[in-house]
Amino acid sequence: MRSEPLPQLPEEGGNAAAGGGAAVRVGLVDSGHAPALAARVASAAAFVLGEDGVRREDAGPDRLGHGSRLAEVIAACAPRAQLCVAQVFHARLATTATQVAAAIDWLVAQRVALINLSLGLRAPRPVLAEACARARAAGVLLCAAAPARGEPVYPAAFPGVLRMTGDARCARMEISALGTRYADFGAHVRPLDGSLAGGGASVGCAHLSGHIARYLDDCRAAGRMAEEEDVRQWLQAQARYRGPERRGSPPG
Repeated sequence: MRSEPLPQLPEEGGNAAAGGGAAVRVGLVDSGHAPALAARVASAAAFVLGEDGVRREDAGPDRLGHGSRLAEVIAACAPRAQLCVAQVFHARLATTATQVAAAIDWLVAQRVALINLSLGLRAPRPVLAEACARARAAGVLLCAAAPARGEPVYPAAFPGVLRMTGDARCARMEISALGTRYADFGAHVRPLDGSLAGGGASVGCAHLSGHIARYLDDCRAAGRMAEEEDVRQWLQAQARYRGPERRGSPPG
């Protein structure tokens, strides 16, 4: 397996959201992608923690299926988007802030417009906070999974990160504007096969990343750029439901 040094970030002004090329690029930090999506994947790499820190290697198969389910959702919601996949989960759904931070930096260098982070770490590690700040400074949107209630997780709880969760009211293409202390927006909770496996906040986050990528693609086709505030306003305008899901609410 080939190892390489971690990448340098692009020069200021090489704005990832501004793009270059026709397709919007979406970064996915997870366990990989299914072979069936290979044609939609522009680049992929694995981030492995060793004695000398994090090293970048060639991406391997998705042994967990979690990333594959999320990639399928994003690809379905944004049919013209390309994926850049950063593999930080390997034998199990466990990783470190250092690996996620390295993955974010690499995705910024891949000129993605947004990064889907369907994961949550309990502690606000500075290395991860700094990587998120660098990504946002480069114009990259960060969409991170957040629990519908309970203690905050990171990177969702860092400033400027879009806090995404699942909402059982939402059908596949619907959005909810939650505006709670826990989450900003919600979306459909199930993967494409309709199963409950891996559903919830992770899948809701992937749906929202796909919706945003589709919106960014439409903006590019119209010859205009969309900033973070434009994205937030668009999500608000598209929302089928407003306010948190309550017991007894009809399913989407």
